[in-house]
Amino acid sequence: MNFQPMEFVNNLKYMGVGMLGVFIIIGIIIVATYAIGKFTRNIPENED
Repeated sequence: MNFQPMEFVNNLKYMGVGMLGVFIIIGIIIVATYAIGKFTRNIPENED
């Protein structure tokens, strides 16, 4: 097994793309949660 520090630098772009994907998915989840809360806020509950 050879240690090649430049391979780490070359793989940073793939790590960056993966992290960007994670942040995009988290953003979609946050927006979806906010939208669900916004649309279901005014639904009256049944008080029998």
